[in-house]
Parts: sequence; structure tokens; C-alpha cells
Amino acid sequence: MKWIPYIAGACLAAALAAPVLAQDADASLLQYQGPDRQEKLLEAARAEGEIMFYTTLAEKNLRALIDPFEKKYGIKVDVWRAGTSRVLQRAVSEAAAGRHEVDVFHFGSPQLEALYREKLLQPVESPLFEQLAEGSLPEHKQWAPTVFQVYVQAYNTDKIKKEELPKSYEDLLDPKWKGKLGVESESWMWYAALMKRMGEDKGRALFSEIVKRNGMSQRYGYSLVNNMVVAGEVPLALTVYSHMPIAAKERGAPIDSFVLEPAIARANGVAIARHASHPNAALLFYEYMLSADGAQGVFASMDYVPANTKLPSPLPGLRLGLVDPVSALDEVDKWTGQFREVFGQGPAH
Repeated sequence: MKWIPYIAGACLAAALAAPVLAQDADASLLQYQGPDRQEKLLEAARAEGEIMFYTTLAEKNLRALIDPFEKKYGIKVDVWRAGTSRVLQRAVSEAAAGRHEVDVFHFGSPQLEALYREKLLQPVESPLFEQLAEGSLPEHKQWAPTVFQVYVQAYNTDKIKKEELPKSYEDLLDPKWKGKLGVESESWMWYAALMKRMGEDKGRALFSEIVKRNGMSQRYGYSLVNNMVVAGEVPLALTVYSHMPIAAKERGAPIDSFVLEPAIARANGVAIARHASHPNAALLFYEYMLSADGAQGVFASMDYVPANTKLPSPLPGLRLGLVDPVSALDEVDKWTGQFREVFGQGPAH
């Protein structure tokens, strides 16, 4: 949650940069819809020849995503990768200083929504939007979803049998779960989206009672929680991202996952910087990230849930309730506070 202070500070940074941000958005091919669009885009993108890409994507996945683009189009992708708070901080501070190094962003939808509010992105019109999951593209079209980080429940298969799994969150009130439950300590977005679907009063009372009766250990970081399930230290975790237990299971680890309804997911997405130095190359990469025969296929091979509906989901038939990035920004204090009240303070990090 270290990115939150940078959202709060973004307004000041944007104000300092007002003369820069007041400029018109780049008028290249980002809005162009003519029949020769693809031909023009390829020509313009190759003329620019490169992009600067700021992302939080896992380093181990970057080359698998970028290499096919560079090979196909001959456009170099320079990457600056860091954690969420650092990417957000750098975007805001560079804009405040009038430096426009970044062309494309890729990270969480709440952070992209924050950059949209501070006028650091620009809108796009793309034929690929009709292929994206219904309701996942914001009306302003200044970022687009690439993958859905689905919160699933993971369990250690040596310690819990499949037939013993809970069928609902209410089943976690059973005393057999005492000392066996865990949650990632910054899962407040999952909690907020869940409460809005369950009913806040009902949901808050339920989870408070679960914690009171059976306890709830907390670990910081979804990868760590996943590893704790594998080790058996957290026999049943309520919040890990869906691709993590799938990958661990494929490696032979004693872990599997399931989903308690309502299923919750958070989008990650891609956006073009408002003052991109290479806007056409950025657009070509942007559409590669959304394309079923581009990065979407690579994401799917990594067990992520792709936003492009032309590709099958690793979680077929699951209806997802998406975290609302607008609420995530506007109601941070409410939901982080309530999460702490229900689950406890959590570990320092």
C-alpha cells in the first residue's frame, strides 16, 4: 500500500506541472480509424523505432512478452521495471519536472486510474476494444485491461482433502478451520469488492466472527502467502492470485486452488503516456499487449486470465466481479481501516 501517498501527492505534482499538462494530447494515430490505419501505424511506428516502457511486470516474464514484439516489428523496447509505488512516483515526479521519458505504462488499474486523473495518460481508439471482457474498459479509454489478477483460495493438499473444502465463506465458521486460515495482509481491495457484493454489514460481521472463532494469520505479499501454503504453514489461504498455485502445482508442489463465490479479480492494464515521445510505436506495442496473437497469448501461457475474450481462461466458466479502481482510490481509508479492524494489523513491511 506504499503507493497511496504518491496518489495523494499527485495533485500537487500535477499543479506544479500545469503548463506542461495543459498541452493538447498527441494527435498522431491514437484516434485514427481510417481503413489504412494498420498500414499507417506500422510505417509511423517503425520510423520512431523505439519505446520506453515502465512496468511492474515480473522480471522473469519480461523477455517472453517483449522479445516477440521486437522480433516482429524491429522496434526496441527499453524497460524500466520497479514496484508499484516506485513506478507511480517516477511517473508523477517526471511529469512535474517536465521530463517525458516514458511512452507506455503497465501496472494495476487503480494506479492507472490515478495517472488518468492527473492527466498523465491519453485516450486511444482501438479495434481490439471489442474483444475485451465486457465492462472491463473504462469509459474514458485512457487505459485498457490486459490481464485479470483473480483472487483464489489455495490449500495444501497434504493437509486438507478436496472433499473437506468449504463451499462458502460461511463454512469457515466451522471450528475445524481453527489455526489453519491465512490472508495476504494488503488484500483490502479484495475485501472491499467482496463486501460490496455480499453486503457490507453482513460481510463484515461474517469475517469478524470467522477471525474471532478460528484466527487468521497474515503474510505480506501474495507470492509469500502462496509459498506458505506449499510449506503447510498456512493450510488454507483466502487470497492468492490464481496463476501462482497453478504454476506451483505444475512444478509438483502440494498445492491446489478453488474459488468461493463471489469471485473477485483486479485488472492490470496498459496505457500510453500523455506526452509520449514515440506515440505511434507506443500504440503498436499497446495493441500488441491487447492482441490474442500477441502478448495475450503469452499471458495465457503463464496461467494469467487474459482480458481478450478470444482466448480461453484458465478459470473457465467463472464470473468475475472486478475491483472498481475508482472506489479503490476514493475509499482507501475506509476499506484499509475496516480490513485492519476485521483481520488485525498485519505484519510490518
